[in-house]
Amino acid sequence: MDVIVLGATGSVGRQTAAVIQRHPERLRTLGLAARRDVDTMEALVRELRPRWVVMTDPDAAARLGRRVPPTVAVAAGVEALVDRVAAAPAGTAVVAAMTGFAGLAPTLAAARAGHRVCLANKETLVAAGGLVTAAVAAGGGRLVPVDSEHSAVLQCLGEPPRPFRRIILTCSGGPFRGLTRADLARVGVADALRHPTWRMGAKITVDSATLMNKGLEVLEAHWLFGAPLDAIDVWVHPESLVHSLVEFADGALLAQVGPADMRLPIQLAFSWPERWEADTGRLDLAAVGRLSFEEPDRETFPLLELARQAGRLGGTAPAVLNAANEVAVERFLAGTLRFLDIAALVEAVVTAHDPVPADSLEAVLDADRWARARAAAWGGP
Repeated sequence: MDVIVLGATGSVGRQTAAVIQRHPERLRTLGLAARRDVDTMEALVRELRPRWVVMTDPDAAARLGRRVPPTVAVAAGVEALVDRVAAAPAGTAVVAAMTGFAGLAPTLAAARAGHRVCLANKETLVAAGGLVTAAVAAGGGRLVPVDSEHSAVLQCLGEPPRPFRRIILTCSGGPFRGLTRADLARVGVADALRHPTWRMGAKITVDSATLMNKGLEVLEAHWLFGAPLDAIDVWVHPESLVHSLVEFADGALLAQVGPADMRLPIQLAFSWPERWEADTGRLDLAAVGRLSFEEPDRETFPLLELARQAGRLGGTAPAVLNAANEVAVERFLAGTLRFLDIAALVEAVVTAHDPVPADSLEAVLDADRWARARAAAWGGP
């Protein structure tokens, strides 16, 4: 299977590289893409030997071109990336792991081309779920989740998927589980980046701290599995070993349990419905001894329910939610926004938006631009 990795220099991209190297007889690297991390990309090129690389930043592409073998074609820009993805051979697996809204155009190109889209970019499906799923159907390919929670749901549903009553997504609760709003008024960037379980990029780690990550996953599950929003619940599970559960008509719950290692859902996105050997170790539940679950604190972490509300509004509301959150997180990481103001900013932008149907890429892009400008100008409640 040929593989293209979008967002190759990020956390998911680097772990994808480990999976590819673990299965050289099954997986071949066709292309890699990233924004501007030249050093990491150079190392990946030497490890994976792709045929081509695209850096969306032109200066980064020029620097990389001087540092990799001439047999590797280096191109610049999103348009070049879209063209390369669209032209890939049938049956290519495209790992969509670019951070944020930037992954939408190449993901749509992969879907339209009929590729296996291994989706690790939840923002793409949140902002334009109808467009992405329609493109997958038209192209005749497949959309396979990489997020550990949605991979767990996929496994519980089976192949072909069985009818279900309810999906339950789990989350660790993030670094601020159990804190009050008064406590959160004093936290800073370093505190928010101390996730108790997963080692991830800064943006998704902050989303985990606000629980927006789980709100985005609720919207993602809606599109991936055709589940009504009211049939998707969230439970806090601090041990992070039960990755999600599915409830069926007779009340039975099936859970997928495994180590907290992203290489497992990445590998499964390539192999599903088959399973391949992995070197991630075996889980000893007897040694763990206890698995606990609790309801999330929706009052202290309001973004979880705000995401669900945006999903109910429909149209361009989820795209606005996503764009406002991306800007809010950027401002928080830059030190110009307090942690509690992330939710306040996102709520203000979503409330000010009048949704229209998200039936074209132009409509989604317009909503995204409007929300980013509004979020950048937000000065406080």
